[in-house]
Amino acid sequence: MEIGIYSFGERTHDADGYLISPEERLQNLIEEIELADQVGLDIFGVGEHHRPDYIVSSPAVILAAAAARTRSIKLTSAVTVLSSDDPVRVFQDFATIDLISDGRAEIMAGRGSFIESFPLFGYDLEDYNELFVEKLELLLEIRENERVTWSGKHRAPIEDLGIYPRPLQGEIPIWIAVGGTPASVIRAAALGLPINLAIIGGAPERFKPLIDLYREAARKAGHDPDTLPIAISSHGWIADTAEQAAEEALPPYLDTMGRLGRERGWPPVTKERFDAERSPRGALVVGDPEEVIEKILFEYELFQNQRFMLQLTVGTMPHEKVLHAIELLGTVVAPAVKKEVGKSGR
Repeated sequence: MEIGIYSFGERTHDADGYLISPEERLQNLIEEIELADQVGLDIFGVGEHHRPDYIVSSPAVILAAAAARTRSIKLTSAVTVLSSDDPVRVFQDFATIDLISDGRAEIMAGRGSFIESFPLFGYDLEDYNELFVEKLELLLEIRENERVTWSGKHRAPIEDLGIYPRPLQGEIPIWIAVGGTPASVIRAAALGLPINLAIIGGAPERFKPLIDLYREAARKAGHDPDTLPIAISSHGWIADTAEQAAEEALPPYLDTMGRLGRERGWPPVTKERFDAERSPRGALVVGDPEEVIEKILFEYELFQNQRFMLQLTVGTMPHEKVLHAIELLGTVVAPAVKKEVGKSGR
């Protein structure tokens, strides 16, 4: 199993009311990616947002900087909001990252969990689903062919034009980010694309039918489900003790999820909910290394997933503690999980 981290580059006030500068936050993020590479983690993802509480609006720029300062770790968006982007430029950006990184680039495409990018780039939210389907089609066409002829509804046509540079890899891996929507997993399965399933609330068991649906839809579409990787992404935090992990993770979790909940009309976030989510059968992966190992393996038993990605910084955390959590994930958690998964022959 591959184990990694994803981040949105959160930039919110810390527990003392301090708001980090954009420059320092980006420097810290690059340092986090460097350390993840040094401790042997497999992948680092950077997500796209267009909001004041997140510093990353252009994942490709940050991943290119990280590519020049890392050696082995795979580098992916998490996600690229493809619906409001240009697939030609997305491909060119990640092909460039692939060349800088010696073949370590990936794309995780999604429709986005926020809507700010749509009016920002001149798109109508009424076309939310149609935009993603059309642009994914074009992105896949570009990946397959150096010269492209294509036409659609929401972008100017392309008539036998070359798209450069081409990546070092034969094909840049393209993953589809999904939540709990059956239509999304069926679409990915029909196209033979791997999925990244975000589990950020509720019992992980309730997502098992969605994974079963994905594998069955892939089979019906003529793809071998065993060759299509599945990734699970979760919120979490790691510290030396379980008590310390819960104490450190609670305040930023309440702040972040409470703020987002007020925007979206969710019920108030409470400590009781936090405690339930970090229980053995909850969605949060918060605890000491042993608890985190057990939670990842629990989800593996459910999903037989090939990748697990942890969002360590759901809200603002002290940088030195983030680095320590990355070190624990890479040097303690990942080796133990891989050893256990290896016993199953997967």
